[in-house]
Amino acid sequence: MDSNFTELPKDLPVPLDDGAAGHLNGMHIAHIALPSTDGGTVELAALKGRFVIYIYPMTGRPGVPLPDGWDAIPGARGCTPQSCSFRDHYTELSALDTGVFGLSAKETEYQRGARDRLHLPFQLLSDSSLQLKSAMRLPTFFVQGLELYKRLTLIIETGKIEKVFYPVFPPDKNAEDVLAWLKQHVSTPRCEIQRQH
Repeated sequence: MDSNFTELPKDLPVPLDDGAAGHLNGMHIAHIALPSTDGGTVELAALKGRFVIYIYPMTGRPGVPLPDGWDAIPGARGCTPQSCSFRDHYTELSALDTGVFGLSAKETEYQRGARDRLHLPFQLLSDSSLQLKSAMRLPTFFVQGLELYKRLTLIIETGKIEKVFYPVFPPDKNAEDVLAWLKQHVSTPRCEIQRQH
C-alpha cells in the first residue's frame, strides 16, 4: 500500500493559483517555535542562513485510507513523493548551503512516522494549531473536518521569505524546481564564505 503513496496518479487535477500566497514574498517569518521530529523545537524566524520550508497537507500512512475524495482535491495528493524528492536532492541542496524542513499541520508523532518511514535526512515540523496560518495568512483547505495546509514551498534567508512556490505542481518535481531557482539566484562567493564556518 505504501507504493500507492509514492506514485502519483496520472489524472490528478492541477491546482490553480488562487492568489492566497501572493502576499508572502518579502515577508519575515513569524516568531513561532514549532515542535520538530528530533524532539526539540524550531523557530524558523531565528534560523541563520538559507532554508527551504516545504509546507504540505499530510503524508499518507500504510494501511490507513486517505480522506474520501483526496485525489480530487487540487494539490492534495503527493506529499510522500514531494518528501522523497527533497530527500533525494538533499545533498545538492546542502552543497548550495541550503537547509530543509518539511512542515504540516499533523502532530509530531505522525510527522516522526513519516520521517522514519521515508528515511528523511532532515526534520519535519508540526503546526497542529495552525499558528503560521493565523500569523501569516497561509492558505489552508478543509477535508472531513480537518483543516490542512495547502501545498506551498518557501525559500527563506535568515527569516525573510525570498521565494514562494505556489501552487506546487507536480509535487514530485518541487525539489528540482527549488534547485533550479537556487542555482540561478545564489551567488557562489557567498556560498564559499558560508562553507568556511
